[in-house]
Amino acid sequence: MIEIPAGLTEFVAQAGWGDADIDPIPGDASFRRYFRLRRASDETAMLMHAPPPHEDPEPFLKVAAWLNDCGMRAPEILAADPALGWVLTEDFGNDRMRDWLDVNPAQEETAYTAAIDALVELHRQPPGPFAPYDMETYLREARLFIEWYTPAVGLTVDEAGFEAAWREVLAPLEARQSPGVTVLRDYHAENIMLLGGVATAPQGLIDFQDALVGHPAYDLVSLLQDARRDVDPGFAELMLEHYREQAGQFDEHFIGDYATLGAQRNAKIVGIFTRLHKRDGKPKYLTMIPRVWRLLEDDLAYPALAPVAAWFDANIPAELRRTGGGTIA
Repeated sequence: MIEIPAGLTEFVAQAGWGDADIDPIPGDASFRRYFRLRRASDETAMLMHAPPPHEDPEPFLKVAAWLNDCGMRAPEILAADPALGWVLTEDFGNDRMRDWLDVNPAQEETAYTAAIDALVELHRQPPGPFAPYDMETYLREARLFIEWYTPAVGLTVDEAGFEAAWREVLAPLEARQSPGVTVLRDYHAENIMLLGGVATAPQGLIDFQDALVGHPAYDLVSLLQDARRDVDPGFAELMLEHYREQAGQFDEHFIGDYATLGAQRNAKIVGIFTRLHKRDGKPKYLTMIPRVWRLLEDDLAYPALAPVAAWFDANIPAELRRTGGGTIA
């Protein structure tokens, strides 16, 4: 029995889809819910319910319009009632890049090259009308590590030192990211749709509602240091170099900035995945933490991260780090 949120039937009818069958689709780590609408003619659309106050569809609508205006492939908006959290969009199908590669592993380089090329095209656009990815945002995200993970494993840590170390490594990066590019912030294999099930097709973009203006390396980190899918380090390096060649990005600090943003993002994700378990009752995310922790350790080895690496050495026991973050109750 499908649990239909209040107001769904009325919204769908007003949008001209009242005769469609409604099938629920598994959601993500948010409060959003998704449904596929299917008419007798096999015409389909995607229905998102992002109910206030937990969610706000307005940013999604704003970013989707901007991306499509720039020639990118965000889903077309068919109808929306943001006050009630309803958005009806074009259906990109079922071919998420991650799942598609499970079936077509020989196409990995083709698919990732296309995903990198989409980022190159995005970064050629003037930055969108979005808020900056500034120091306070970086720090707020990084603090999720000490707000959720360290208490969950029973550690008392130097919180002031944590913030000071991050400020030290992020300050020069923040100065270098101006004027910035549009950063989608969750650009990874689960949020890239292979339209028509073809690796070389234009990349269908989803889950971009948190876009900011920031550093061009950030979405590369999201893609190549994927919390949900193993990406071979040598392959990630090959794709990173493909981006630099196509984008003409040869700044001597770029690789260090990539590692810095990798460490910041991976520390944040460890905190988020712990929170999803502790607060939201979603333990499945704990299984991903060892992968994220390994990526974090690799990033901390870069000289640009020396102050943050020293904090980890002083505050996080080596045994926890060797076991991919330890056991979270």
